[in-house]
Amino acid sequence: MVNLKKYNDVSKLFVIFLTFLFVASCSKQNYYVTKIEGKRIPITEKENQVPAIENFIKPYREHINKDLDSVLAYCPETLDKSTGKWQTTIGNLMADVTLMRGNLVFQAREKKNIDICLLNSGGIRSILPKGNVTARTAFEIMPFENSLVVIALKGEQIFEMVDFFIAEKKPHPLSGVTFTIDKNNVAKNILVQGKPVQKEIIYYVGTNDYLSNGGDNMNFFKKGVQKFDLEYKLRNILIDYFKEVDTIPVIKDVRITVE
Repeated sequence: MVNLKKYNDVSKLFVIFLTFLFVASCSKQNYYVTKIEGKRIPITEKENQVPAIENFIKPYREHINKDLDSVLAYCPETLDKSTGKWQTTIGNLMADVTLMRGNLVFQAREKKNIDICLLNSGGIRSILPKGNVTARTAFEIMPFENSLVVIALKGEQIFEMVDFFIAEKKPHPLSGVTFTIDKNNVAKNILVQGKPVQKEIIYYVGTNDYLSNGGDNMNFFKKGVQKFDLEYKLRNILIDYFKEVDTIPVIKDVRITVE
C-alpha cells in the first residue's frame, strides 16, 4: 500500500564509501578500488528542514492533500482480495469498472465494445475500506502508472486465457466471461457476454499495459492481432468511477463455478 506521506517516511539515502589503494612509482601514481562499503541513512521528519524550502512546498502539499482527501463516495463494507478462491469483491469491482469506463473511450474511438476485462490480482495493492472513499484510496489500491490497453484476441486465445486462469489458482479480476471448472480441473461452458466462445471470432479484451506485453506470464496477450492503447490510467478509471456513484456496490455474482 502506498501513500505520499508514508513514501516520504521510508525514503532512504544510500551512502557509498570507497577505499582506495595508493600505489606510488617513480613515473606515475595509480589508484585502485580495493573495497566498497555502504549503508542506508533513513530520512525522517526529524531531519533538519530548510524553512525556505518548506515554506515553498507547503501550499502545494496542502493543495494536493485537499484533492486526495476529498470524499468522493461511500463503501458499505470492506472489499479486499482475500475473500474468495476464484473471485474477490474488490476484483469484481475493478474488472467491472474498468470494462464499463473503458468502453466509453473504446466505443467513442473505435466504435467497438470491450468484451472481457482481465487484470492481475497482484496489481491490487490495498483494500477498499468501509466508509468514505477518496482519491487517496484509489492511489493506495492502484499506485502504479498502468494504463488501459485493449487487445484483439481470437477465441483460441480466450481458451488459453481461461486455462491460464485455472492453472494460476489466483483470483485475478475478471469481467465479461464465465465458465465452469470440472472435476478434472478443465474449463467448460465458457461464455463471453453470455455466448459460447468461438475459435475464429475476434474478442476485445481490456487489460493493463504491463499484462498486454506478456507480464505475469500472460503470454496469450502477445498473440493479439491488434492493440489499442486507450491512454486511460487504471487509477483514473477508479477515481472517475468514485466521482460518479454515491455508494459503491458489493459485487458478488458468480462468474466461476466449480463442480
